[in-house]
Amino acid sequence: MRKEQNFKWSTLSLGTCYYPEHWDRSLWREDLQRMKENGIFTIRIAEFAWSKMEPREGEFTFDFFDAFLDVAEAEQMQVIWGTPTATPPVWLTEKYPEVLNCRKDGVLYRHGMRRHYNYNSPKYQELSARIVEKIAEHYAKRPCIVGWQIDNEINCEMDEFYSESDTLAFREFLKEKYRTLDALNEAWGTIVWNQTYSAWEEIYVPRTTLSDETNPHQTLDYSRFVSESAIRFCKMQSDIIRRYVKPGDFITTNGLFANLDNHRMEDECLDVYTYDSYPNFAYCLDADPKHNRMLKDRKWSMNLAEVRSVCPHFGIMEQQSGANGWNTRMEAPAPKPGQLMLWAMQSIAHGADYVSFFRWRTATVGTEIYWHGILDYDNRDNRKLAEVHRVWDRVKAIAPVAGADYKAAFALVRDYDNVWDARLDVWHGAFEDSSVKEIFVAAQESHTPYDVFYLKDDTDPAELQKYPVLIYPHALILTQKRVDVLKAYVEEGGTLIIGARTGQKDIDGHCVMAPMPGLLKQVSHSDVQEFTFHSPEDAPIFMDWGGQEVETGLFHDILAEDGADAKVLANYTSGYFADRPALVETAAGAGRVIHFGGTFTRENTRAFLKYAGVIEPFADQIAVPAACELALREKEGKQYLFVLNYTDKPQMITLQTERTDMDTGERVSGEIKLQAYETKVYV
Repeated sequence: MRKEQNFKWSTLSLGTCYYPEHWDRSLWREDLQRMKENGIFTIRIAEFAWSKMEPREGEFTFDFFDAFLDVAEAEQMQVIWGTPTATPPVWLTEKYPEVLNCRKDGVLYRHGMRRHYNYNSPKYQELSARIVEKIAEHYAKRPCIVGWQIDNEINCEMDEFYSESDTLAFREFLKEKYRTLDALNEAWGTIVWNQTYSAWEEIYVPRTTLSDETNPHQTLDYSRFVSESAIRFCKMQSDIIRRYVKPGDFITTNGLFANLDNHRMEDECLDVYTYDSYPNFAYCLDADPKHNRMLKDRKWSMNLAEVRSVCPHFGIMEQQSGANGWNTRMEAPAPKPGQLMLWAMQSIAHGADYVSFFRWRTATVGTEIYWHGILDYDNRDNRKLAEVHRVWDRVKAIAPVAGADYKAAFALVRDYDNVWDARLDVWHGAFEDSSVKEIFVAAQESHTPYDVFYLKDDTDPAELQKYPVLIYPHALILTQKRVDVLKAYVEEGGTLIIGARTGQKDIDGHCVMAPMPGLLKQVSHSDVQEFTFHSPEDAPIFMDWGGQEVETGLFHDILAEDGADAKVLANYTSGYFADRPALVETAAGAGRVIHFGGTFTRENTRAFLKYAGVIEPFADQIAVPAACELALREKEGKQYLFVLNYTDKPQMITLQTERTDMDTGERVSGEIKLQAYETKVYV
C-alpha cells in the first residue's frame, strides 16, 4: 500500500516562476511588489542558474542570490528553490564530456540546450551532489525558503540515454537483476537471431541496428533501467536536501514524463508532486484543433488525472499564462480572454491546491523568448495580469476547497510494465493509447469523473474498494500478485472490465503459451479462441448487446465461455467471426469480471459505464452539456461542484437543487448561462 503524501498545502495559493538572473536588480523589488498586488506570494527560482553559484569548478559564490533573497524576505515573498542540475555549466561539459547524453548512434548532445546530461556519469553525480550540498547548506536556513524543486522536468526533452556511462550502469543493473548470463539470455529470448551473450561486456544499452529494430525484452528492461536511473538521481538530491531543510518545508519536482515510475519517485524522494500544465499546446500552429477528437485543451484533464494518481493533493509549478513557443518550434497563439482563468480552474478542479504561473515576465533573450509570461517584454500591466488578479479573487472566494478530495465514479487501471511495453510494441501501443484516450473522452462527455490507479505487486486490495468499477483496458503483461489483488477486489463486490489482449505476456514480455486472458482466466472464466486487428479494408465491426449495436474498436478477440459462472452478453454482428462472443461476464464472489474482446471507444465506454451503473453520478444535482466539464471535490461533508466551459460560446447548465455560488455568495438554482470560457464553483 502506498504511503500518504508528506506535505499538503493548507490553503489555496498562487505563485509564479521568476528568474532574477534575467533582470536588472533595479526591477526585483518592484516585481515582487506587483506580484503581491495581484495575489502571488510564492516564487520559484534558480533551477537553471548553476553558473551563478559555481562560475568555475570548485569556486562557489552566493552573493547574487543572497542579495535577491534579502529583497524577497523584506517583501515577505515565499521562495521555492530549484536545484540547477538540468543545465550543467559549460566549464563542466567542456572539461568532462562524459557527463553528456548522446544519440543512439553515439553522437554527443553538446552544450547549448538543456537536459543534455546523463544520470549515470559518476562525475556528473559527484558534481551535482556537491552543488546541491553547497546550495542546501547555505540557503536552506533562509526564512523565505518554503520548498525545494529537484532538477527541472525530469525526463523531459529526452527520456532515452545512450552514453558510455549508461551502458556501464545498465550492465550493473542487469547483473543485480539476473545474477547470471543464463538467466538474462532466457529473459531476453536471445536464442532468436543468434543474440546470445557470453560476457557482460557484450551487453550495451540499445544501439543503432538495421532498420533500427531492437530486442523487445531488452528494451523493456532498458525502460525500467532509465526509470531506476532517474529516481536514483532524484533521491541523491533529496537525501542531501533533507539534511538541511527546515521543518515544514517540502521537496518536490515538476512535470510528468515517460520512462519514469513517477509513483515510486514520489514515495521514495518527494513530499509532494507538482505538474507543469500547458493546455495551449492544443492550439499550436502545427496542431489541427478544428479536427481534434481529444477535446483540445480539455485533454489536459486527462493529464491531471494521471498527476492525481501520483499525488492526490498536488501543485502546479508551471501553469500556462501566455502564448507558448521557442524560436525553433511550438509556436502558438495567445490564450483568449478567460482561458487563463479556465486553465487554472481546470487544475484546481482536479486537485491542485497551489498554482504557479509560468512565468512572471517574458524573457527578452534566449530560446524561450516566445514562451510568454504574465507580463510581456514592455513590462506594462496587461489583460493577463488583470486575469491573474481575477484568479486571486476566485481563489479567495473558494478557499474552503483546499484539501478537498476529487470524487471519482470509477478508476482506469494502469501499470508501468504495460505503459512501457505499449511504447515499445506497436501492436500493444496502437490500441492502448487509443483506448485510454477514448475512455477519457467518454468520461468527460458523460460527466462521469474517474481516477487513474497504477497497479503494483504490493497494491493492497483495500486501495481499490472505493471504486465500484475498474477498467483495465489492455494488460498484456500480468503477474500473479496483481491478479491476486484484482481477484480479491472482485470477490469483495467490485466490477472489473478488461479488454483485448489481456494476459498475452509475462513480466519479461514473453508471449505465454496459454489461452488468454492468461493468469486472469482463473477469475474471468473466459477464453480467447482467436484474434485479429480490424482490417482497414473492412467496415466497422459491431456487437449485438441486448439488441443494441455497439462498436468494438481496433482489435477483436473472439471469446468463449470457460466456466459455469460465465455468460455471453454480446456477439459480433459481422466479419468472419459474426455470431461469436465479443463480451463475456462472469460472477466471482460478490462481484463480476466483464471480458470485452475489443478496444474501447467513447461510444462503447458509455455503454459499459451505463451497464455498470456508474454513468453520470451527479445527474440528480446538475445538468451540464457535453461541451462543459464537471468535477466534484469533497471535504468534511461538503461537496464543491466545478463547472468549466471550454468553448467560445455561452452554455446553459441547470442546477437541480439550490446551491451557493461561491463567487457571489448567492443561493441559485435552475437554468444558468455560462459565458465563453467561464467557470463556476458551487457548494
